[in-house]
Amino acid sequence: MRPSLLGTRHMIAAGHYLAAHAGFEILEAGGNAIDAGVGAGIALGVVQSELVNFAGVAPIMIYLADSREVMTLGGLGPWPRALAPDLFQRQHGGRIPEGILRVVVPAAPEAWITALQRWGTMSFADVAGAATRFAGDGFVMYPLMAGLIADNAESYARWPGNAAIYLPGGAPPTVGSLFRQTDLARTLQYMADQERATARKGRATGLRAARDAFYRGDIAAEIVRFHEQNDGLLRAEDLAEFEVGIEPAVRTGFAGATVFACGPWCQGPVLLQALNLLEGFDLAAAGHNSADYIHRLCEALKLAFADRHHHYGDPRFVSVPIEALLSEAYAVERRRLIDPDRAWPDMPPAGDPPHAVTGDDATTITANAPISALDTSYVAVVDRHGNAFSATPSDTAHDAPVVPGTGLCPSSRGKQSWADPAHPSGVAPGKRPRLTPNPALAIRDGAWVMPFGTPGGDVQPQAMLQTFLNVAVFGMEPQAAVEAPRFATASFPSSFEPHGHAPGRLDLEGLIPERTAASLRARGHDVNRWPDRHAKAGAICLIQSDPATGIHAAGADHRRPCYALGW
Repeated sequence: MRPSLLGTRHMIAAGHYLAAHAGFEILEAGGNAIDAGVGAGIALGVVQSELVNFAGVAPIMIYLADSREVMTLGGLGPWPRALAPDLFQRQHGGRIPEGILRVVVPAAPEAWITALQRWGTMSFADVAGAATRFAGDGFVMYPLMAGLIADNAESYARWPGNAAIYLPGGAPPTVGSLFRQTDLARTLQYMADQERATARKGRATGLRAARDAFYRGDIAAEIVRFHEQNDGLLRAEDLAEFEVGIEPAVRTGFAGATVFACGPWCQGPVLLQALNLLEGFDLAAAGHNSADYIHRLCEALKLAFADRHHHYGDPRFVSVPIEALLSEAYAVERRRLIDPDRAWPDMPPAGDPPHAVTGDDATTITANAPISALDTSYVAVVDRHGNAFSATPSDTAHDAPVVPGTGLCPSSRGKQSWADPAHPSGVAPGKRPRLTPNPALAIRDGAWVMPFGTPGGDVQPQAMLQTFLNVAVFGMEPQAAVEAPRFATASFPSSFEPHGHAPGRLDLEGLIPERTAASLRARGHDVNRWPDRHAKAGAICLIQSDPATGIHAAGADHRRPCYALGW
């Protein structure tokens, strides 16, 4: 459908073409990968604000070429201190309801500014300039965003602040209309103005002033006032004391590459566990997207998701046996549960690696509840120095209230916790939900550095796994790798409240032949057909950068309005 984009200086690929353009302008102005990635990420919070919120989450992965270090920023806020652990069981029937009670501390502004402060070269005002213009002057409404707003019109209408933005004139915006977010533009400009007011004291002081404008200044005051007046839980100390720390990346080896993911505070290790399980199979001999191939990937993913459900959680609160879960010995044992001729009818049992915290799962699992999610976006950047940036910002604006006058819908990521505090991902004051967004990066020494990621809820690690294998096993160029037909299992509890699942279900895009679908049905998969190149199958962006030649190749998924730019 598109060619891989090639360049020799710098490259960006993002979930929307305007965000890619914003980041490219920063690269052209002399900024590095971190500057450009932050600028594009903030822009995504404007031009895809029904999928990404500036006051949402922003997990980030960074590769520094000089030191060959890979590090991550959590970009995920915790539950407010005022949360009573039994609140949702006691008052809400064991569910985390839509609305203000699922709001956690907004992390994205802190993550963006921390990345700039530690590894960037530019100011907040410089990198947020395009986003501020897109918000204040407007951008042209496009089909994906218009469709999602129309689909959720009743949800937006529940709160005046949301309706004022997303239902202008009382109706969803139409494709081709100009869409403005003037309150959000003022919020971004206020942060930039606070930074400029301290410009004489240096860049670091200015960035801190922009950060404090959000977490300690007038913006924080508006958020807290709204929560206090509407029975919310966020308070001034939750915002003022929040900091994004550097989180250790986890890794595994596969096909001569080292693949890095974020830790078990998100679902990132699912990708690595699935790769470990597949290491024992000859995937190339099975044939790309053959029934044997799809079956093995699907069963490996089920095993990884079972461990996600029973073990993953905020490591500050939960003893996650991540080293054991990613060990070769553990993969060997778990691999034996993959039957080449028969699918698990539901999620397999979780493993019990050494030192795991185990016990009966008290979570109620509701079969056939809604499981699909379209939220989140992604940005990858490689600069002229060889540095790489990979980030997956997220948070919707239809399941929690916008704070009037700010244009912000503080993170509703509490929907990814479990109401039961006994669950590894259960609620607790100060504890982070288990996040779905999970940027990744792979390095094959002497060949390439490759940041990659996607939106798509629980489909994220599945689409990322398939695309990585397209490159690493089948030798596809980036654009072909992201365009290839995909599939996804739903045979595990969803990350999203009410955490339902569809036992045995396997979604196949339409371009996968019917004879393949028939063979998978014969093995016990409950095959469901997606349309060709379906938006729910993810929207991968990746950049494959060869450090020896300096050539960058990018792929941007046309399942959504993703674009790449480079020179």
